[in-house]
Amino acid sequence: MAILSLQSVSKEYASDGQSVRALDGVTLEVAAGEFVALAGRSGCGKSTLLHLAGAMDFPTSGTVRIEGRPTSDLNDAQQTQLRREKVGFVFQSFQLLHTLTVQENVELPLLLAGKSSARELALERLHWVELEGLGARYPHQLSGGQMQRVAIARALAHSPRILLADEPTGNLDTATGGVILQLLLRLTREQRTATIMATHSLEAAGVCDTLVKLRDGRVEEVTRR
Repeated sequence: MAILSLQSVSKEYASDGQSVRALDGVTLEVAAGEFVALAGRSGCGKSTLLHLAGAMDFPTSGTVRIEGRPTSDLNDAQQTQLRREKVGFVFQSFQLLHTLTVQENVELPLLLAGKSSARELALERLHWVELEGLGARYPHQLSGGQMQRVAIARALAHSPRILLADEPTGNLDTATGGVILQLLLRLTREQRTATIMATHSLEAAGVCDTLVKLRDGRVEEVTRR
């Protein structure tokens, strides 16, 4: 069974009194250990699909299931719990808290979830992303690639089943971006997450198992390696 499943999913928004369809009948399944790239021009629906996959938004029609359970069936408390326990997010702009150390940034979601072993888990996740020994530094003392590694460690802090990455290499140079992509691929395999990455770069998408090209909210092409 797929960890993440979208069946005939459409999403409409109201804009200036008009209905705008951001996604139109998208069907997609992502398995454990699979790395999927979403590619297409701005406005094609990549970010909308990520929001639906992470239960940050819900479809107008169709069904999004995480581990077999429709996200639209969840109440507010269940939605919050699902995002906190099952989903990790990595953003282009890192979104680290600059008043916290590297270790404290990774610890934060664990502390919010009430984990008593937050420190030990944070140190382990920093080891995963090869940043052991840098936990006492602050984000401004790191390179862009190191900050993105911290963001990945934070996203993986609670061992999510789904990892969502929105243009994770967009603010990095080509060489550093390549390192981050290989790290995401390795962690996807090792941790058996279902990873979905939105990207404008076909070169970045080339490291993934599956390439999903979107156009005007629809799946135009699916290529599997």
